[in-house]
This record gives sequence, C-alpha cells and structure tokens, in this order.
Amino acid sequence: MQQESIFKEIPAQDSNIFSIGHRLHIKFAGDKGTCVSLFNNDVLVKSIDLSDSVAKRLFIVEAVELGAIKIHLAEALQISRQSIDNYLNAKRYFGLEGLINNYSPTRSKNIRKQRLENINKRGIGNKTDIIQEIRQEEQEGLPQQTELVFGQDLMKGINSEDQPFTEEHDWEPSRYAGVFPYLMTLIHLNNWLEMVIRYFGDKYKIFFAFLLLFAKGMRSIEQIKNVFRREAGLVLGIRRLPIRQQLRGWLYSACKMELASQMLREYFRKQVLTGTVATWLWFADGHLLPYTGKQKTHHAFNTQRQIMVPGRTNIVSCDINGKVVDFEIQEGKGDMRAYLVALGQKWQEVIEEGPVMIFDREGYGADFFYKMNQAGVAFVTWEKHIDTKKLNDIQPDQFKEEFEVNGKTYRVFEDEKVFTHTIENEKISFALRRINLWNVTANRKTCALSNSDVNKMNTQQCATAILNRWGASENTFKHMGDRHPLNYQPGYEFFESEKQIIVNPEIKKIKRELNQKKKKLEKLCKKLSKSSQVFNKDGSIRENSKHERLKAQIQEEEIQIQQLNEKYKQLPQKIDTSSLEDYGCFQQISNESKYLFDFVTSSAWNARKKMVEWLSQYFDNKNECVDLFYAITNCHGWIKSDNQKVIVRLEPLQQPSRRSAQIQFCRKLNDLAVTTPSGKLLQIEVGSSPFG
Repeated sequence: MQQESIFKEIPAQDSNIFSIGHRLHIKFAGDKGTCVSLFNNDVLVKSIDLSDSVAKRLFIVEAVELGAIKIHLAEALQISRQSIDNYLNAKRYFGLEGLINNYSPTRSKNIRKQRLENINKRGIGNKTDIIQEIRQEEQEGLPQQTELVFGQDLMKGINSEDQPFTEEHDWEPSRYAGVFPYLMTLIHLNNWLEMVIRYFGDKYKIFFAFLLLFAKGMRSIEQIKNVFRREAGLVLGIRRLPIRQQLRGWLYSACKMELASQMLREYFRKQVLTGTVATWLWFADGHLLPYTGKQKTHHAFNTQRQIMVPGRTNIVSCDINGKVVDFEIQEGKGDMRAYLVALGQKWQEVIEEGPVMIFDREGYGADFFYKMNQAGVAFVTWEKHIDTKKLNDIQPDQFKEEFEVNGKTYRVFEDEKVFTHTIENEKISFALRRINLWNVTANRKTCALSNSDVNKMNTQQCATAILNRWGASENTFKHMGDRHPLNYQPGYEFFESEKQIIVNPEIKKIKRELNQKKKKLEKLCKKLSKSSQVFNKDGSIRENSKHERLKAQIQEEEIQIQQLNEKYKQLPQKIDTSSLEDYGCFQQISNESKYLFDFVTSSAWNARKKMVEWLSQYFDNKNECVDLFYAITNCHGWIKSDNQKVIVRLEPLQQPSRRSAQIQFCRKLNDLAVTTPSGKLLQIEVGSSPFG
C-alpha cells in the first residue's frame, strides 16, 4: 500500500485551481474569476480582488517571495513574465512606495520624477496613506511623523534575513567590537537606523559599511579588502560584510533611488529640533572637492595652490562645538553668499535667537551685507582691505575691554563703518558694527564686522566668535580633516551640466593679437626714435628711407589695433558652448554618492563629539579624553545575539583610571536603552573573554 503524502494533492478536475510551484496554488472564485486566493499547503494565505491593481501587484510579489515559479504564476493570472519582473524590480529599487504607484525601474526614470507624475493619484491601502502623509509633510517642511512606519511595520518590507541583528549566535570574537558605541549613539540621538531603513529599505547596509570606514579610519571602500568580513558583519548586524564589488552594487542601488537630498533635509532638521547641535553661532566654510579625471568639469579655487582647478565646492556649516549642522555641494566655485542667505532664512522660523553666521573674507562686499540685512540674517566676518597704518596708529588706551582665548590676551573696542550700495541708480547707505581687535600676545591688530544687535551679541562675544575662524584658535574645521575624509567620493557618475556659459574664445584670441600688435608697435616706435630723417639733394624728404618705412609700418599697426578694438567691443563677452562646433560640453559630477557618504561621516562625527562629552564626565584628564575615546572604539571584543538582545563585550583597558572610565561609559550607553527597529535591545559591557 502506497504511503499517503503529508501534503494534500490539488484536485486535478477543478479548472479554477492552478499550481504555481513549491506547494503553492491559487484558486479563482466569482462569476468572472476576478477574486483569487493564494494557498500554501492548502492553507489560505491571502485573498484579493484582481480588479484592484495595487492589491494585484502586492499579491504577485508576495507569491514570488513565498517561492512561486514566475512562469506558472504568469500563465495562471494571464499576464506576461516581464510584468512580474517589473513589479519585483519596482519593489527592489523603490520599496513599497514604488510597487504601490507602479514606478518604472528603468534608468530613464528616477524616483523624484515618478513621484511628481503620481502626486495627484489617489492611492489605495494603508501603506499608500502612510506614504502620502510623509510626502505631504516633506512638502510643507515639517518633521515627519516617523512613528507611523517605525517598529515592526518598518521591517515588513525587508526580508527577515536582511534585517539588522536577526542572526542568533553564541559568543563570537570580533576585532571591530569598538565600532558598536557609534551605532548605539547614532540610534539614540536621531533614530538614525530607522530613518535610513525608511528611506532605503534593505540597502541600509551600505550605510553600515560607511560607518565602519569612518570608525576605523579607513579612507575608501578599497580598504575593505583588509577587513575580516565575518567579524565586521557581526558587529554591524549584517552577518558578513561583503566584498568590495558587492558593496559598490549596494551603493549603486542606493544612489539610483535619488533620496539623499530628501533624507539630509530631514536629518538636518531633526538635529536642530532635538538639540543635537547648538543653534547660536554657525561657522561656514568652503572645501575643495578636486577632480583629476578626464571629463571636462567646472573649476573651483584651490586655497593652498592659489589657482583654479577642476572640482566642486562643499560648503559646510558647524556649530561652536564643531558638530556638522549642514552641508551643500555646489558645482565649480560655488556661491557661498547665496548659501549663507538661504541657510539663515531657512531656520529663522525654528530658531528665535539665531543662528549668527560666522564666515571668512570671501563673503565680504557691500551688496552681500545689504542682502544679509534685508534677509534678517545676523553675521560676523573679517573686514577686508584694512588700512594697517591707520589701525596701528590707534592708541592702546582705546582698547578698553580685555579677555583671553586659548591662552592669548586680546583687547577690543567698537565703532562703525559705513557702506554704500547702489540699487537702480539709487545709492543706499548703511552702517555695520566694526570690532577693532588687538592681539596683545602677538602684537597684531585687525578688524571684524557684524550686523547683529548689541543686545544679542556684545563686543567681546563678536570678537570671540570671529577668533574661531583665525589661526590656532580655529577649532571648527581644521581638526575635522584628520578623521573626516572630506574629499573622498565613493563613486562617480556624470551628466551634462546646466552651466555651459564660458568666456568667448574669440575674446581671448583678440586680446592675444592686441598684445602682439602693441609689442610690435612699441618696438617700431623705438626704432623710429633712433632713426633720422633723410633728405634728397633738392631738400625734399626721401620717400624710401628707413625713417619713412618705419612711419608707414607704425601707421599700419595703429589701424590694425583700432580695428581689433572695434571688433572686441562688438563681440559678446560670454557665449554658450552648445553654439560652438567641436567644443566639449561641461560635465557635472553627480552628488548622490558623496551625499550618502557625507551623511554617514557627518552624523558619526557628531556622535563622536557627543560620546566624548559623556566620557569626559568619568575621566579627570580632559586633554586625553579624545585619545581615550579612540582607545575604547579600537578595542577588540566579543558579541552575542539572542532573540531579545545583542551584547557586545569589550576587552578592558590596562590603566585603572582608563578602565574605570571605560566601564562607566559603557554603563551610560546601556542606560540609553537603545533598540533596533525590530525591538532587539543593544547592550555593551567590559569584561574578560567568555571562552576562559
């Protein structure tokens, strides 16, 4: 007698039932066969109405994820195999939002364009309602109600094996256990992990790889080849860190979604609203992002070499503690002035007292100062074109206020400087506060300018603020370069730039010819001055003499110079390169991958600043707190994961005072009660090896 199978057989005589593989089958119901049910081992999984296109797409994707064979499913539902692949790719690249709105996964369309195309379409289902609420809040510039998609709901769109820290294992050693405090602090400060998953789904893992690069001081993805991938993957919660090629695949998939700018806007806003960054003084500076490839790009200014080189400008703003507040990458030299005006206006509704923008001399100018006054943006900057002799003649007794910064003595006094700005042939005068500053220690004098109200910032506060943009006192940007790879871009993609206006090549050609003609004319005039007039026997001027020939040549050169000047006046100063033949267009470098990398490094930099603040409470020697922090984050250790929590154990430091601070620091992190989006508790401790 044949043994009965543990799986029930599908009745062959029922024409409404179709097997789709892996013990799955679907059954049609209704007069027109519009209702369909999915069964797994004869157990009902889901029923839908095929007239609902959104429900149909979700039904198809869920069936394939359960193991349905695509060709069988396509035949049963009378659709093409390509349609199934399109639905799967839409979810893969754009998440549930892309699947619900039926976004196209082709390279010709990006998610931003497709959102605009679908913005007026009415969605169906709870997920679409959530996405619509999030989108509406982003358009209004309000903080997102992230609790709508946090927790278990956030994890539904990610396979269980791709979720962070889902693997359960006993104690395993890891050389990268010290990276764990970064992750705990980032999750605590701004719900960092939940925000990344909400935007990028299962592609959050590329951000973990970037976090590892920053925490271990690695400067590029290429250095991943030196990492023990299993040990790094355990600490990051992704099982095993992949090879470089797969990491770049993750990066490409994340960049293709084009969500970096949108995520950065939310992140910057959340930092301000949660008090992660200070909001009184913001220091802005531009950093060159050089490009040395073969593509033709616009040029930016290299401060060290004092020349223009191919590249872009990354304008970064930091608070008084050196935490990154905002950054923006601009093509070519960039526009620092427009950035400062926009940044100040952006936060006026949120920050009542500030921010006060502190910037260097590159923003100097009466027209710019007038715009800052009109926009209501307070600022402090250095004065340019200072009359050094007049400044040195000021008597020492006028510098009445005295203070110290970084062990140096300064004295200040305040007066006014009047500027004139012309608008539509009308001259407008306005005055700014001038801070006369005397470095007594070095016996140097200079001046600063400010438009801030006296009640908001007194003279000494203005001087102290601008000193943070000067020499040894500058603690905002110069100390960031050692740990923050400002110039690194993980991947390059090019597209045609919108800025194709260049200086007319004919102008350069005419200037070159004019210079040559003028030099030749000068030589002829010198020869003429040395030659003498020659006369015939009858007293008339000899026409073929050298003197006469030189005069004729000079006259000819003067006529040609006059013609070139007339031609120069008629030519346009700038032209569009698209109007020229055989002239290469400027290419623009995509900022997407750079934004993703800088998002991780800047948020990790801010987390590092916060952790050093916590650590300084448990360690007496404040000068060694940063070194102690890096000693802790470079510790080896062990990691254990069960169904409720993840525990990382760090090896203890040898020096008793440092070990005590290390233990207290770990207790502080545990007190934060940090959890993953799936609900797992993250814990860290200090102790000996669990293997004895």
